[in-house]
Amino acid sequence: MLQFPRGSCWKAACRKKNRGSPFVRFNSSFTSDNFAQLASRPTSLHQIYQSLSTDPYVNLSIEHFLLEHAPPESNILFLYVNRPCVVIGRNQNPWLETNLQKLHNDRAGSDNDHDDVVFVRRRSGGGAVFHDTGNLNYSVISPRTTFTRNKHAEMMVRALHRIGAVNTSVNDRHDIVMFMDQPRKVSGSAFKLTRFRALHHGTCLLDSPNINILGSFLRSPAREYIKAKGVESVRSPVANVSSALGDALAPFSTQSVISSAIEEFAQLYQTGPDAVRRAQRAHAIEPELYAGDNWVAGAVGDYEANAVPEIKKGLEELRSLEWKYTQTPQFTFSTYPTEEDPRERPALPASLPPPTRVFLRLKHGAIIESGISTSDDPSLAAQQTSRMHEALSGRNLHELQLLQWTEILLSRLSTDEEPDTVRELARFVANQFGYS
Repeated sequence: MLQFPRGSCWKAACRKKNRGSPFVRFNSSFTSDNFAQLASRPTSLHQIYQSLSTDPYVNLSIEHFLLEHAPPESNILFLYVNRPCVVIGRNQNPWLETNLQKLHNDRAGSDNDHDDVVFVRRRSGGGAVFHDTGNLNYSVISPRTTFTRNKHAEMMVRALHRIGAVNTSVNDRHDIVMFMDQPRKVSGSAFKLTRFRALHHGTCLLDSPNINILGSFLRSPAREYIKAKGVESVRSPVANVSSALGDALAPFSTQSVISSAIEEFAQLYQTGPDAVRRAQRAHAIEPELYAGDNWVAGAVGDYEANAVPEIKKGLEELRSLEWKYTQTPQFTFSTYPTEEDPRERPALPASLPPPTRVFLRLKHGAIIESGISTSDDPSLAAQQTSRMHEALSGRNLHELQLLQWTEILLSRLSTDEEPDTVRELARFVANQFGYS
């Protein structure tokens, strides 16, 4: 391949399709068109990227592309900050782990309102977390043979120590905690292992403006009624790293943590200084990549998500309602104690008949068993239950908004109950599952 001088002609040549891997000379610059080729190049053993996108779907899709397409022996650091969102693990239940009423109603078929908090299901395990612009996400992808679960959390602790947060350490849950009045969580971790590769990504609460209310996004109104399979989140008191740095000589900044994380990653994996320098500048320049013989560094973001077919496909999957909701493991919702879930339940609203009972069993987000009745007569209650099961069987829960619940309940129960009472029941059920 011809060697091009740096400049507009060289960059235009790099944009041409189907020319194979771009020619790399010492510290060469590249446009975003070359990301997929550079990231998957066999000699790209050290890769460091900062994302210019705050879209959680974009960042998780770029991360997944790197996990699947980078060389098996490569070590990668990917850093990004997301707009406000709630992110749950692959094997979690959104109706249990989140307050869907406070999140953007993606089930209504409207475009995302950028003032709303969005809901995301990631591809890795772990628990539910809240992201915003005061939270730094770090992702390290490495060979599975060299991976340990504390390795990169400890890397981040060293990065925090560099900026003065010396009261941070890794606990036995692989989380980073900061010791104040009590141990407070500042970073949680999740993992995904493939045959040859290991992904460890984590949060780092640096300076969240939502620190005092983030729990409200993770508090489900249906929690006392749900018994779920899958992974349940462990609640912990949290804090901002910045809260421990009030007396620091230098002003706190997210970019200082990013620079420190890059330095620690470079020391851990013997990454050269040219890669470090280019990676640390990524936030200050236009989307551009740099590469040497064995490294790639620079900025990525929305362009790659739309230009690289594999990333775009992953992006569409993460945004789909099927991925968000029908991936949910089996669970039950019951307003009364059952043999499999004998817990006492909260009292139902006084506006509902005292005998009211609501039971749903769901698999992959669809109703496979149901029992809803309002009568204290066993025979009539059994008829109500049968009629409701006939109407609900096979329905996807995320498709049942308040209007649908009202129509179904009125059609099946209004012959036995006052319509206003039936509407109250519909409102109660819909509220539990995220509709007001």
